[in-house]
Amino acid sequence: MDFKKTKGLTDAPLHYCPGCTHGIIHRLVAESLEELGVLDRTVGVASVGCSVFTYNYFNCDMVQAAHGRAPAVATGIKRARPDDIVFTYQGDGDLAAIGTAETVHSAARNENITIIFVNNAIYGMTGGQMAPTTLPNQITQTSPYGRDVTVVGYPVKVCEMLSQVDGASYVERVAVNNVKNIMKAKKAIKKAFQNQIEGKGFSLIEVLSTCPTNWGKSPADAIKWLDENMATYYPLGVYKDKEATKND
Repeated sequence: MDFKKTKGLTDAPLHYCPGCTHGIIHRLVAESLEELGVLDRTVGVASVGCSVFTYNYFNCDMVQAAHGRAPAVATGIKRARPDDIVFTYQGDGDLAAIGTAETVHSAARNENITIIFVNNAIYGMTGGQMAPTTLPNQITQTSPYGRDVTVVGYPVKVCEMLSQVDGASYVERVAVNNVKNIMKAKKAIKKAFQNQIEGKGFSLIEVLSTCPTNWGKSPADAIKWLDENMATYYPLGVYKDKEATKND
C-alpha cells in the first residue's frame, strides 16, 4: 500500500517549530477520523496555545474556543448536535491550567466527547514559561533555577486525576517519541473516537509531546529527554476504561 496523505488534513503548511510533534498528533487524529468514516460529521474545537491554528489544518468543521473553555464549547455542540463527532485539541497550558474546571466537570458529567490533550510540560506559544505540567526541577523562562515544588507545588497529573472521576469513561496516556509509541497512540486515539460513536461517554487521550524550541534542545535531544524524563514522571498506559472493567 502506498503511503498517502490523509484526507483528514488540509493542504495548509503547519506552523509548528522544527521537531515539534504536534504534526504527528494531527496526523493520527485525522487518520482516525478518516478511517472511521466520520469526517463529514465531525466538529473540532481549537484551543488557545500553539495549537490555536488547528482550524486551518483539520479537514472538518472547526470552532475556536476561548482559553481553557474547549470542553464547555464541545459540550454545547454535542448536546445541540448529538449525531456529530466532537473533539477538542488542547495543550497543557490550556487544559490543565485555566481549563481545569471545564475538563474535570465534563468528565464528571461523562459528556460524550473526545479530548486530545497534548502535554509538552511547558507553555509553548507564549515563550516557554512554567506550566502546570512542568516537571520538578525543570528549567523554564519563569523557573530559571528549576521548578521548586516547595514554592509552586507539584505538576498536575491529568490522567491520574481523571481516573478518579466517576463519570470519565476512557482515559489513557500515550507518547509519540518513537514508532512503537506512535502506533499505540494511534490505537488509543481511534478507540476514543470509536467510544464516542458508540455513545460510551467521555474519553481523554493525553499525548506526551516535545517542545525543542522552549526546552532549548535539538529535536533529537528533545525526543531523548521526553523518553528519559517525561515518560518516567508521567507513565504511559490506560488509567481508566469502563468498558474493559465491565467486561472483566
